Amino acid sequence: MIIQPMPTTPLNLPMTMLPGTATNISGIAELAHLGLIRVAGVEAVKFLQSQLTQDVALLGLSEARLAAFCNAKGRMQASFVLFKRSHEEVLLVCSRDILAATLKRLSMFVLRAKVRLSDASDDFVLYGMAGNAIESITKNTHTAWTKVDIDDANLAFLYPGAGRPRAIWCAPAGTQPPVGSRIDLSLWQWLEVQSGVAMVTGPIVEAFVPQMLNYESVGGVSFKKGCYPGQEIVARSQFRGTLKRRAYLVHTEGTPNAGQEVFHASDAAQPCGLVAAAAVNPSGGFDAIVSMQTAAAADSANGRLTLGSATGAALALLPLPYALIEDV
Repeated sequence: MIIQPMPTTPLNLPMTMLPGTATNISGIAELAHLGLIRVAGVEAVKFLQSQLTQDVALLGLSEARLAAFCNAKGRMQASFVLFKRSHEEVLLVCSRDILAATLKRLSMFVLRAKVRLSDASDDFVLYGMAGNAIESITKNTHTAWTKVDIDDANLAFLYPGAGRPRAIWCAPAGTQPPVGSRIDLSLWQWLEVQSGVAMVTGPIVEAFVPQMLNYESVGGVSFKKGCYPGQEIVARSQFRGTLKRRAYLVHTEGTPNAGQEVFHASDAAQPCGLVAAAAVNPSGGFDAIVSMQTAAAADSANGRLTLGSATGAALALLPLPYALIEDV
């Protein structure tokens, strides 16, 4: 069953703040806030299959995927954009601020597996490409989670942001960056927020099960693969109707930060949600991805959602750019 995103129109939001006010964004941005974990060896795929929410065994060389690494309680310790450089080498793109801790935690599960894990951030360069800039290196249109190899570089396509196609370009260190005008990292981060897909960063480590960030609806969770840490909790949230939180797009004139609490007027003492990611809207104010109680989101028209406290800056819901999957 598909649940259509709600609300279908933004609430109390000036027209100048609507998504798509920067629909001509095109260019490239160096993604210095991201790093890479290399997983290599004859059992690289087998190892990751036992650790991540994604079915890595079925991942083709022309595909990329979103995946989460959970603890035993199903809470996300990290999330990745991952792809295979070869059948025995997988790269995991993640937030640089959690890379060292994530690498250490993953390495604890290697045991006797024929696999090597390493921080490969210095071995590769990462650029975000948006809009028409992508056409400078590939003329074909590609859907999200497609990977295109261009010489020794890899281009992993992501969900669009504000209607603009996006991709991560990864190449060995020393490779000349792709051709295109530069855009500021803050603009790339706004497109990322507008995509509705939040990656795990330091302030939200172990804050959410994957569905609280809509990962099952954007291809980040496989319910048909074998065991991984937290699988029982993730599956129970999906099939037993226990999930009471979802991720929503919001706009505010306040200054949201990842990990900041969100409140609803019906309960000034208890937060109803948490900011997962935020970025400056080029038309003014901030946009954010907030994981919050579905009841609070449904009642947003009748009560104020506020940032940080019951008296904080007001939040207005925006439409999600994708449908939510209730049943798989």
